[in-house]
Amino acid sequence: MLRHYRRAARLTLEQLAAASGVSARTLSDMERGRSTGPQHRTVTALAQALALEDDARQQFLARAKEGRLRDHWTRPSGLYELPRSVDDFTGRAAELAWVDDFVHADDLPGAAGVALITGAAGLGKTTFAVHAAHVLRPSFPDGVFFVDLFGMSAQPLAVDDALTQLLRALGSTDRHMPHDRQERASLYRSLLRERHVLVVLDNAGSEEQLRMLLPGGGRSRAFVTSRRLLAGLEGVHRLSLGPLPPVEAAELLTGILAQRGSADGGAAISELAAFCGGLPLALRIVGNRLVSRPAWPAAEFADRLADEERRLDQLRAGDLKVATAFAMSYEQVAESARRVFRRVSLVPGRDFDANLAAVLGGVTVDEAWDALDELVDLGLLQDSASGRYRFHDLVRLFARARLHEEESAAERDALTTRTTSWLLRMATTAGRWFEPAYGRPDADLSSREEADHWLRVNVDNWLGALRAAANGGRHAAVVDCAESMYWFSDRWMHAPHWHEVFALGTEAAAALGDPVRQAGQLNSLAWVHLVPRDDPRTALSYTAKALDLATPSGAKAQIASAHHCAGGALRRLGQLDEAIAAEQLAAEMFKAVGDIDAYSQCLGALGSCLRDAGHYDEALRQYRDLWTLLNDDESGISPNVVTFTRPMALARIGECLGSLGYRAEAIIKLTEAISLMEQAQLPAPQARTLETLAALLAGEGRTGESRAAYARAAEVYEAVGDSESGSRCHDLAVIS
Repeated sequence: MLRHYRRAARLTLEQLAAASGVSARTLSDMERGRSTGPQHRTVTALAQALALEDDARQQFLARAKEGRLRDHWTRPSGLYELPRSVDDFTGRAAELAWVDDFVHADDLPGAAGVALITGAAGLGKTTFAVHAAHVLRPSFPDGVFFVDLFGMSAQPLAVDDALTQLLRALGSTDRHMPHDRQERASLYRSLLRERHVLVVLDNAGSEEQLRMLLPGGGRSRAFVTSRRLLAGLEGVHRLSLGPLPPVEAAELLTGILAQRGSADGGAAISELAAFCGGLPLALRIVGNRLVSRPAWPAAEFADRLADEERRLDQLRAGDLKVATAFAMSYEQVAESARRVFRRVSLVPGRDFDANLAAVLGGVTVDEAWDALDELVDLGLLQDSASGRYRFHDLVRLFARARLHEEESAAERDALTTRTTSWLLRMATTAGRWFEPAYGRPDADLSSREEADHWLRVNVDNWLGALRAAANGGRHAAVVDCAESMYWFSDRWMHAPHWHEVFALGTEAAAALGDPVRQAGQLNSLAWVHLVPRDDPRTALSYTAKALDLATPSGAKAQIASAHHCAGGALRRLGQLDEAIAAEQLAAEMFKAVGDIDAYSQCLGALGSCLRDAGHYDEALRQYRDLWTLLNDDESGISPNVVTFTRPMALARIGECLGSLGYRAEAIIKLTEAISLMEQAQLPAPQARTLETLAALLAGEGRTGESRAAYARAAEVYEAVGDSESGSRCHDLAVIS
C-alpha cells in the first residue's frame, strides 16, 4: 500500500523520507514487508506527506494498526495467554453446561474435539469462550492458549503464521520448526495429542483458515468462535449463541450499573435491556455510558433509545459501536447480498421469505436464496425451518441506515411502491381463492391450501402494505384487497386484524364515492362485531348504515347481507322473532338473485334461531335440509362453501340431537364434525364443538374421553387466542 501511494505521488524513497521525516531505510523495510506494524506517529506522518484524505487515509492507518496487532501476537515469547475474563459475566448457564460436557467427554475422536461457537456480531462469542476457558483452566494442566485469527479483517491471520504461534506456545523453537506447512501441521497435531491443552481460536474467517489448526485426537480441545456458520467443517460440536433472554439481559445491565452506586429503577433497566434486544455488546455499551456519567438517569437514556432513528447512534461508547460490529459483517458479503440485505429492511412485518426478498432485491428467487444464505451465514439474518427469515431488531436498524446511505430517496420510494403493490396483489389473489364464484385466480398460488398458508404467515406484511396503500391514497387497491378477504375471514375468524382490514376498506370505498362497495365493507365490519368481538349492538349499527347506503341504488346483495348480519345480531340479543324474520328475508333475497352460497348460510342461521328458541325438532329439520342441500351435486353451491359449511351443519345436527336426548347419535355426529373441521382448518368452531362433545361424553359416563375432549378444546381455544374459554375447558378437564 505504501509503495502504491508513493508511486502515485511520483516520489522516490529519498523524497518521501525528506517530506515525512521517516528514514529511507524504514520506508524500504515497510515496502518490502519487513516492517508490518509501524508506529501510529510514523504512518500519520506518511499519510500527511502523501496527502491522503478520507477513506484512503483511514484504510492506510487501519492497515498499520492490524500489523501492530499481528506483531503483538507473533512475539517470540511462547506465551499466548487468554485475555482477561469480565467480572460481571452473566447468564449463558445452559451454554456453559454444554461446554463443560464437551470438555469432559471421555472420547471425542478427530475433529470432534472442536467446539465451534457461532453467532452474529455483538452476541459475545469471544467473551463467552474466554470466560469458559478461564473456568475450565484447571482441566487443562498443559496450558490454555488464545489466538486471534482476525477472520473479519481485510487480512486474516495466515495459516502459516497461526501454526507458528501455536507451535511456539507449545514450546517449539523457530530452529526446530519445519518449513513445510504440512509438516508444521503434523508436528502441531502430534504435540496436541501428547498433551492436555485447550486452544481458543477466536474470530475464524473460513474453514480453510481452520482445518490445519484443529486437534487430531487425544485429550486436547479447541474452542473456535466465528460469525460464520463454517458449514464445511465436518464432525465438530456446534454451539450457536443467541441473544440473552430478557431476564438475563436485565441482570447483566444491573451488574454493570452496580458501579454507579445509585439505584436505577427496575423499569428503566428492563426498558433499556429491551431496546438492546438481548445483544451483550449493546448492553455493555449502555452500561458503560451510564457508568461514565453517574448523574445521568437511566430513564432519560431509555427515552433516547426509544427513538429508532437515533438508536444505533446512541449505542456507542468510546471505540465500542454496535453499528461498527455489524458493518464488519456487512463488508464481508457480496454486493448483491448487501443490496438484498438493506432492501429487505423495508419489509412491513417481522419476517419474510425468498419470494419477497426477490421482489425487493430485483433478483430471481434462486438469486435471493443465495443472498439470504450468505447473510444467514454471517449472522446478519436469522432463518427458520419454515424457510422464513427475520432481522434482529438492531440489525434491521443498521440495514435501514445502509439503505438510506447507499440508495436515493427516489429509489427507496420506488422500492416501497413495488413491494406494496406485490404484497397487495398476492393478498388479493390469495383471498379470491375462497370466493365461491371467482374460480382459479392466479398461477402464483396453486391451491386453496397454499393461499391459506400464504395469508396466515404473511399477515404482518400484507396488512402493512394495506396500511401503506391506504395512507398513499390507493383506494381502489385497498377495497379490492378488503373485499377479497370476505370468505377467507370465516376460516380465520378470531384473527385480531379483521376490524382494521374492513375499516380500511370502508374508508377507501367512501373515498371512491362508491356507496355500494362501502355498504359491503360495513357488512363485513358487522360480521367482525358479531363473531370475533361478540358485540351485537355495534354489529346492528353497521348493518343499519349499510342498508342506508345500499337501498337507494337497489343493491340487493348488500341489502340481503345486511339483513343476514342483522339476523345474527338480533339472535344474540335474544330477539328471536325479529332474527328469524331478518334471516328469512335475507334467504329470499339471496335465492332471488341466484346466490345459492349465501342462501345456504341463511338456512344455517335460521336453524340457529330455532335452536336458541328451544325448538330443537324444527331446528334439526332445518339443519338436515341444509345437510341434504350441501350434499346435492346439482345444488350449485361452490365446493369451497360446501367444505366450510358441512362441518358446521353436522355439528349443529349433533347439538340438536344432544338437546333432544339422543346422546349416542349426537356424539357420533359431533366427532365426525370435529374431524371435518380439522381438515378444513376451522379451529374456532372446532373448539366449541369439542366442548359440546365433552359435555355429552360426561353425561354418558365416558369420563376419560370427556377429559380428553375438554383438554383438546382448551388447546384449540388457546391457539385462537380465547384464553378465557381455554381456562374454562382446562378446569373442566381436571374436575370432570
